Amino acid sequence: MARGAPRGAVRPGAPAGAQRAVHGLLACGGVIAVAMLALAFVEVRQRPVLFVTWAIVAGGGYLLALGLLGRVRGAGGRGLALCLVLGALWRVPLLVQAPRLSSDVYRYVWDGRLQRLGEDPYRLVPDDPAAAALHTPVTRQLNNGWVPTPYPPGAELFFRVVTAVEESAGAMKGAFAVCDALVVLVVLRLLAASGRSAWWSLAYAWNPLVAIEGAGNGHVDLLGTLAIVAAAWALARRWRTAAALAFALAVGIKFVPIVLAPLLWRRLRVRDVLAGTALLLALYLPFVHQGRIPVGSLGAYLAEWRFNGPLFAAFRPLASPTTLAALAVLTGLLVAIWARARLSVDSAAAWAWPVAAALALAPSVYPWYLLWLTPFLFTPATRPLAVWTVTILPTYLVLYLERVHGTWELPWWLVAAEYGAVPAAAVVGLRFARVPDRTLEFGVASRSGGRTSAARRRVWSRWRGGRGG
Repeated sequence: MARGAPRGAVRPGAPAGAQRAVHGLLACGGVIAVAMLALAFVEVRQRPVLFVTWAIVAGGGYLLALGLLGRVRGAGGRGLALCLVLGALWRVPLLVQAPRLSSDVYRYVWDGRLQRLGEDPYRLVPDDPAAAALHTPVTRQLNNGWVPTPYPPGAELFFRVVTAVEESAGAMKGAFAVCDALVVLVVLRLLAASGRSAWWSLAYAWNPLVAIEGAGNGHVDLLGTLAIVAAAWALARRWRTAAALAFALAVGIKFVPIVLAPLLWRRLRVRDVLAGTALLLALYLPFVHQGRIPVGSLGAYLAEWRFNGPLFAAFRPLASPTTLAALAVLTGLLVAIWARARLSVDSAAAWAWPVAAALALAPSVYPWYLLWLTPFLFTPATRPLAVWTVTILPTYLVLYLERVHGTWELPWWLVAAEYGAVPAAAVVGLRFARVPDRTLEFGVASRSGGRTSAARRRVWSRWRGGRGG
C-alpha cells in the first residue's frame, strides 16, 4: 500500500496509478467536506461572498474528483465505501437544520396536511382566509400562498404519506434523504449493468448540488430523480414493465422527464405501455374534479415565474410563454429522438442531455431542477452538465439581492458565467479527445471503418465513459 493511504482504501497489488488516484480522491473529498460543512452554516443573505466562495471550493473539488475517477481502475471496494460514507457525513449538518435557501418544503407539508384533512391542494389556496384555521406554524412559512399547488399527483401522494408520520420539514427532508441513499444504490446497479466501475457512483454521491438540494433544502425533484434512474436501470436490465412503471411515476412526480419518452420507443411492449399509463391514471384519479385533470398553478407558473432563464428571456419578445414552453419540450423530445437512434440504452448522455436541453429553454431554471441530471454524470459526454451543476450554485446570490435591493434578478455576468461554462467544458472535452469528427458520437463507439491508433481509442474510451472506467 502506498504511503498515506487509509488502511484498506486501496486493494493490495493495485496499479500505482490507481493508488495515486484514490489518494487524490480522498484529498478532494476532504476539500468538499470542509466546504459543505461551511456552507451548512453560512447564510447567503448575510454573507454572500463567503457562500459563493465555499460553493466554488466545493464545486472545484468535485470536478477535480471527476477527473480522477477514470484512473481508479483496480482500486479496492473499501476505498469506495469510505468515499461514500464521507459523502453521507457531509449531508448530516445540512439535514438537521431548517432549510436556508428555499421554503418549498413547507408547501409540501401543507399539501400533505390538506389531503389528510380531506381537502384538495389543487383547489384550496393557502392564502384563502377560509384556510387560515388549517395552517400550523410550519405551513405558515410556505411561499407563493396566492396560488394552489403546482406539483403533480405522484408528488402529492408522497407528501401525504410523509405527513402521516409527522407534519414537519424535518420529516420531509428525512424522507428525501432516504431517496438520496436509494439513488446511490440504483446508480451502483446501473453502473454494474453497463459494465462500468462502481467508483463512478461518486459522480452523484459527491455532487455538492445533490447535498444542498436534498439534505439541505429537501426538494421533491430528488424523488423524481430516483424514479427516472430506476427506469434507466430497469431498461438496461430489460425489465420492461418495471421501466414503464418507474417512468410513469417520474412523470407523475414532475413533468420534466416527459421529454425522455422517445428513449422508450420500441424498447417496451404494448402491455408495458398500458401498465405505465394505468399507473399514471391511477395517480391522477383521486384529484380529478368535475371531469377536469388537475394542473394546479402550472398556468401561473408559465405566466409569472422568471428566474435564470436567459434563452427564454431572449425569445420572449417573439412568442408567448406557452409557445416557448412548448418549444422547450419539443427541443428535449428532439434530442431524445436523436439519442434513441444513435445511443445505447445505458448511455448516460441519452438520459441527461434531453432534459438539459429542455431546461435550458425553460422560463425558470432553479438549481434543484438540475437534480434530474445528477445520476447520469458518470461519463465525459455528460461532463459539461456536471460543470453546470457547479456553476448554478452561485445563483443563490439572488436571495441576498432580494434582501438588499428587493429584486429577484441575477446580474448578467453571473448568468453568462453559469451558462458559458457548459459549452466551454464541451469544447475542452472535445479538444482533449482529439478524435476525427466522424467518431464523435456521444455514448457509443464510432461506426466508421477507418483505422484508429490504440492510444486514440483509449482517449475516446475515456471521453465516452468507457466500460472499465
